[in-house]
Parts: sequence; C-alpha cells; structure tokens
Amino acid sequence: MTGTAPVSVRAAALSGVHALEVTVEVSLSGGLPGLDIVGMPDSSVLEARSRVRCALRASGFSMPREHVTINLAPSEVRKSGTAYDLPIAVAILVATSQLPPSVTEETLYVGELGLDGSVCPVRGEVAYAMLARENGAGLVVSASSPLPASQSDGARGIRSLAQLKDGVGGLPLLGEGAVEMGRPSRPTPDFGDVADQELAKRAMAIAAVGRHGVLMVGPPGSGKTMLARCLPSILPPLTEEEAASAMLIHSVAGQPVDLLAEGLRPYRAPHHSISTGGLVGGGRPVLPGEVSLAHNGVLFLDELPEFSRGTLQALRQPLEDKEVRIVRVDGVYRFPCDFQLVAAANPCPCGHLGDPGHECTCTQARIDAYQGRIGGPLMDRIDVVVDVPRPDTAKVIEGRADVGSRELSELVMAAREFRAWRLKDGSEGQVPPSAMLDTRARRALESLARGLLLGGRGIMRVTRVARTIADIAEHELVGEEDVVEAMAFRSRMRG
Repeated sequence: MTGTAPVSVRAAALSGVHALEVTVEVSLSGGLPGLDIVGMPDSSVLEARSRVRCALRASGFSMPREHVTINLAPSEVRKSGTAYDLPIAVAILVATSQLPPSVTEETLYVGELGLDGSVCPVRGEVAYAMLARENGAGLVVSASSPLPASQSDGARGIRSLAQLKDGVGGLPLLGEGAVEMGRPSRPTPDFGDVADQELAKRAMAIAAVGRHGVLMVGPPGSGKTMLARCLPSILPPLTEEEAASAMLIHSVAGQPVDLLAEGLRPYRAPHHSISTGGLVGGGRPVLPGEVSLAHNGVLFLDELPEFSRGTLQALRQPLEDKEVRIVRVDGVYRFPCDFQLVAAANPCPCGHLGDPGHECTCTQARIDAYQGRIGGPLMDRIDVVVDVPRPDTAKVIEGRADVGSRELSELVMAAREFRAWRLKDGSEGQVPPSAMLDTRARRALESLARGLLLGGRGIMRVTRVARTIADIAEHELVGEEDVVEAMAFRSRMRG
C-alpha cells in the first residue's frame, strides 16, 4: 500500500465552549513501521498511538506494517485531549481497506479508545453535537454519552470499535435514550425548612425577582448557607435555550448535564480556598471556571472575606460583562457567565459582633480589616445586604417556618409576570430612572443617597431594587416605601 492517497476523517477540537472542525489525515508510506502524529498535538494526543494500536488488535483489526503519518489539520490550532482516538483509528482502517470509505462520508467522529477497543465518552460532546448539526453531518460518539435530546438528532452511539465493521448505519441512534426536559428527579431544599428568618426570605425573594446580588451577614449557625441552597427552589425552571447554554458549558468542563436537562438551575458553591483560575477559568487546556459553571444559575460564595482579595476582585468584570475573556498566546477564550451572586459572611472574625447571646472578642481594628477584605468595588456591585440573626431557639426546635418555597415561588412568578406586562413595549432601557419614581419616592431617594454618599452606580442599583420591590407589590410607579426598603437593604454594613 506504499504511496496510497491520504484518507481524511472529520473530527473536532474544543476552543472555549465551542468546537472547531479538524481533519484527521492518514498517509501510508514505506520505511520502518511506526506511527507519527503531527499538527500541533499535545502529550495526551500523542499517547493515542499506544491506545489505537491496542484497540485495533483487540477489535479484530490489524495494524499496518508500514509507516503511518497522521496529520491533524489545521496545524495552527493546538490539539489536546483524547477525543482524537476514534477518528485516528477510523482513518487508519479506511487507509488499509479494513473499513469501506463510506464510513467517512458526512460523519464526524469523537471518542476515546480503551485498550480493549471500547469507545469512552469525552468532555465537550454537547459542543461536538452542535458543530455536527451546524455542518449538516452525523456524529458518532460513545453510546454512553449523556447528550440532551435537543442536541442528539442524528447522533449515533458506538460501544466498541468492532461495531464499525457493519458500517455507520448499523450504529444505534442516541435520541431514544437522550435526556428530556422535565421535572427534576430529586427534591431541592425548601425555605420551609428554615425557621425564623422571614426578613432574609424576603430579601431572597426580591433577589429572585430582579436577579440581584445578595450578601447575607450573620453569626455562624444562623442559616445563611441553607438560605442560599434554597434559592434555586423559587427560581423559574431553565428554558430550553438557557438549558442548552448551561449544558454546553458543563459538557466542555466535563461536568454532568442530566439535572440541567431536567430544568434545574445550576448551583455552584466553591470553597474559599479556590484559586483565581478555578473561579473565573483558565489552565491548560483552558477550561471554564465556577462563574461559568453557574451560568443561568446561582454562584454561592460562603465565608466571603476568607476568599483572597485578588480572587474576589476578579469577579468585577464577569459581574458587569456576563462573560469571561481569557487571553492566551494561541487565542482568546470566551466563556459566558450570566449568574446570580449570593454571598455570606460573618460580621467579624469571631462571628459574634451584634449577637446578643455571645460577646464579640474582636478589636475594632480587626473588625474593620475583616470587613474590608471584600473590597468596596465588589460591594458596590451587590444590591441587597441583609442581616441574618441567630434564629429563635423555640422555633428551631418546633421546626416551624412561616413561609416556604411554594409561597415564595408563587410571589416570584407573579412579580415576573407583572414586570413582563409592564415592559410589554420594551421601553424601560430608554426611560431615565427618575421617570419610574413618583414625586415622594424621588425626594426620598435624593435625600437618602445624599446622606449615604452613594455614587452613580449605587444610586442606579438602589433604583433597580426599588423597581423590583414595586413589581412585587404590582405598582406601576416606584413609591416612597419601595425606595426606603431598597435603601435599607443597601445601607446595611455601610456604616
């Protein structure tokens, strides 16, 4: 077979949350038997040589006794990961006439090979499925790939390399076993399990209606973490578009997508020891961080002052732009991150400042330094700050709560429906903030903003929260009581 024409098989490479088409070219030539891979592969791609050899023999195929050159084009794109195992093996088998050329027609191959010839899932298969659909090609991936139903059209699953002896048409379609949108398969935490925190629940409902950032401040054991975990239970389910976007990010990161496909919004709670790269993304290969994994969901930062200052300040740009841009030598990687920030903090290092049942042992200097770790620019981007005091002992023992997730969810949905009705002409973006306030509300806002020395961003954010409170009360104009409540949440912990 010396001098045979090269054989091409379609594959793909990940770049951020998107997949780019890659062509796997195989050429056989004389000389010592061997297998070379060119086209800017990394070490994980080069390791495919050993996996492919063993998989071919275990599947009843033979490795050619010639020199095999494999080119991954375009060569200027760095190739990483194990998704090239399957297309490399298919290209070699077609080049040696062990498979018919028809298996390469309008088909994109993605998969890692085991030494026994089995085909294993790889990260990013939702991105590969989207690329195949856009290019009008079929997709062949591992039969155990958890593709959502919206992306599984035309995708075929393969369990072992030996199944290709019958051609691509003999492979089963993945659509029948795909994950469907529906009711979540597991219960979510309920606000009814949180006793004696009605003010905090009110703050969480306001945040859920307007997608505002929330900071809860209180002593240890007051229920801050439980309140944060309950927030997804009052948020509306993911739409199909939101679910597809979130599943794409989780797939690229190698995270499960089944709960997202059921409509449950993502909830991420990284530890305070997380690095900046782990929070906003990075590494090699470049992967999305926790802020992107929380896309269309909730990002909870517990013990907020314990995060490193640099890590917290790295949140400022994602909070404003709803996107993370990571610049590397080989290009710019973009990850969406439209998340709702929920944070919790103790009032002081010992946690008992303002707690009537315990005495605070911290000096004023330590308290100021501790609260200052969050940083003014980040605090300026948090709309709602609420105190979460230690709950009443009797209510905790009784397990009695006045408001649960069902009631709050109905309130949130009603407020969002009122907002949708109010914005039916889509004109709010062109209306100045003062036009949304009645006369008394405008005077109250001017007086309170002047007294608290609020800047332009602070005034705008107070106005947004007041507008959300008015939507809950179904007021067409923001009233004085709406502004006062919004300013009360804004002014906490600000001296």
